[in-house]
Amino acid sequence: MTDPRLTPLAQSLPASVPFVGPERLERARGAPFDARLGANELVFGPSPQVAQAIRDMAGDVWMYPDPDMHDLRLDLSAHHGVAPENVAIGEGIDGLLGNLVRLLIAPGDAVVTSAGAYPTFNYHVTGFGGTLHTVPYAGDYEDHERLIAKAVEVGAKLIYLANPDNPMGSRHDASLMRRMVTNVPDGCLLVLDEAYIELAPHGTALAVAPDDARVIRMRTFSKAYGLAGLRVGYALGHPDLIAAFDRVRNHFGVGRLAQVAARAALADQDWLTHVQRLVANSRDRLATIALENGLVPVVSATNFVAMDCGGDGALAKAVLDGLARRGIFARMPGVAPLNRCIRVSCGPDDQMDALAKALPHALAEARNGT
Repeated sequence: MTDPRLTPLAQSLPASVPFVGPERLERARGAPFDARLGANELVFGPSPQVAQAIRDMAGDVWMYPDPDMHDLRLDLSAHHGVAPENVAIGEGIDGLLGNLVRLLIAPGDAVVTSAGAYPTFNYHVTGFGGTLHTVPYAGDYEDHERLIAKAVEVGAKLIYLANPDNPMGSRHDASLMRRMVTNVPDGCLLVLDEAYIELAPHGTALAVAPDDARVIRMRTFSKAYGLAGLRVGYALGHPDLIAAFDRVRNHFGVGRLAQVAARAALADQDWLTHVQRLVANSRDRLATIALENGLVPVVSATNFVAMDCGGDGALAKAVLDGLARRGIFARMPGVAPLNRCIRVSCGPDDQMDALAKALPHALAEARNGT
């Protein structure tokens, strides 16, 4: 029965979350996974300096965090060469997306995204009553030209694009993104999700004036910095828009340990360089494993590789199920034709070895329908 106290909008929404966590799957199978390669986490872990900073601060968790996040904001502004007024901090990119949509989207407002792109953004848009308009991918890439054209057609207030992309791992170069920003229609904002930007090749990151009101960039400590469990993200944008986040954000949402850990992670750029090498080597290994099994790896600029299984979503789902039975947690895109792929995160050698051992059997079962 639906609670009659819910608003009509809330009553119309499904009671669901965008992702099924590996913990739920482990409870269902009655055992932990041997290799956790499905959530795009940095399996290599954070900097040792982060772990030490957390230990040093552990005795102070009885205190509320600084709601201004003053020190972390100063660190981020210095790191990016922007003013503190260009930086908003939140509970991962997910939390920032929710606040952005809350600020800008009223019921019925048009929002444009790609069919199969990051589903949490869609979750927020529908949660605030926005109207989603989607365009298909162009092969393995979000179609920047069709996104702009659709935004013009429907009078969109937001356009969402991830660069590098999730779930395919592809990327657009910075010059293309500059052209996209130039073509953003009046009254619209490009939401540029750069969660994986530290793992992408040089020439991917968009160089844009921090006061450019046509775009807001979202970044995170969850991926290359290895802090997915602490939920820290930040946005870079025009000061007026950044200041508006204070109207709606959870001012104690980013905890004391999270703020300290993010500062320590940002300070240890040598560890980031080390992680970039580990991820690059693991991407190569994943591509090799895919090719050895007759799959086609999508060239990745992230910490995962999408592998084209050569069939449809049913085949890819059967491969995932076969991997899960063998202790390997992976995921797949949720929308055709992207769901012809499975998506496997980078990881240490022992987890790559486990995948290499399990994948041929999972594929054989899936192809034989057993």
